[in-house]
Formats: sequence, structure tokens, C-alpha cells
Amino acid sequence: MRSVSLTRLALASLVAFGLSAGAALAAPKIGEAAPDFTLTDADGTTHSLADFRGRTVVLEWTNHDCPFVKKHYEGKNMQAQQREAVDSNVVWLVMNSSAPGLQGHVSPDEAKAIAARWDKAHTAYLFDTDGTVGRAYDAKVTPHLYVIDAEGVLVYNGAIDSIRSADLADIPDALQYVRAGLGEMAAGQAISTPLTQPYGCSIKYAGT
Repeated sequence: MRSVSLTRLALASLVAFGLSAGAALAAPKIGEAAPDFTLTDADGTTHSLADFRGRTVVLEWTNHDCPFVKKHYEGKNMQAQQREAVDSNVVWLVMNSSAPGLQGHVSPDEAKAIAARWDKAHTAYLFDTDGTVGRAYDAKVTPHLYVIDAEGVLVYNGAIDSIRSADLADIPDALQYVRAGLGEMAAGQAISTPLTQPYGCSIKYAGT
């Protein structure tokens, strides 16, 4: 019985750090076209990735109940980076792939209330209820972030930062991968660390 419990604990830990069985799926490759999509936001407006061609786009998978997401919002890290990006004409799209009835799923009104509580500064909050877009990107956890350049090419895939914990006290000591990457892009440079291992809570896709 003890060995079974240990095995379950180990599997739970792997899922929490983005190493679930879904990791076997092919992820979109850095340097290739990012999968296009069309989704509806919390205000009922439809957005396609193609609409933002010519601008850098950040995709942020979220689940407000996830302690790793709470770390970056309650520590003011995520919304600070959203604001910096949006102020620099970067599009920041928050993606919710949690299925109805599962943790992280919210209504449009709930999404707006959460955004107000956390003082979010994203461009739009998009609903991927059936998980089609999340699976196309092989998004594994919340938060999982991607950066797409002005030509629609994927240039970053991974974690927001370098310290894999849910402790907001770790934020100041972490290398902020997304912030650093956007800074390099603004300077006309390639992102020096384009692929990292995301960490967080497993995305609650339909059928899981």
C-alpha cells in the first residue's frame, strides 16, 4: 500500500511540473509558424491570432485556482509583465482551457471579476473550453507561456521564470524568461533562451 501511495505522489509531482503523459505529444517548434486559432473573449468579442500579425503576441495559459498562478498574480509579477508588454505594443492573451465542471473553468463574468481583483493588464481573456487550442500548442500547465513574433513565428515556449515553486518570495531571485525574451526582441536580438520547462498545475482539459 505504501509503495502505491508513493507512486501516486510521484505522478502528481510530475504533473505539477509539466511532465505529464501529455508531454509525449508533439509541441509546436521554435522557429516555425505558431498554430492559428479563433476564440471568443470575456466580452464576447472574437479574436484570431492572424488578427495580430505585425505585432508580438504572448499567450498565457491560466487557472485562477492554481497556486503557481496565484504566486505570480498575488506577487504582482504577472500583471506587471502584462502591463510592460502591452505598453510596448505587445499583445498579451490570457488563455483558459479548463473544461466546464473542472477546476479553473469560469464564466465570462467570473473572468472579468478575477481580472479586476488581480488588476490584470492583458489584451484579452480567451476561452478555449474544448481544449482545441491548448492541445494544438501542447500547453501542459498553468502558467505556460508562449511568445510569437510579428511574422507569426513561435519564438518562446515555457515557464514565466526560472524558479519552479509556488512561493511568491522566490520571484525577485528568479530569471524572468518572458520579460527577458521580450526585451531581447525589442533590441532586435533573438531570444537567448527560447525553450524552457514550464511548471505549474496540469491543465484541466475536457476528458481528463
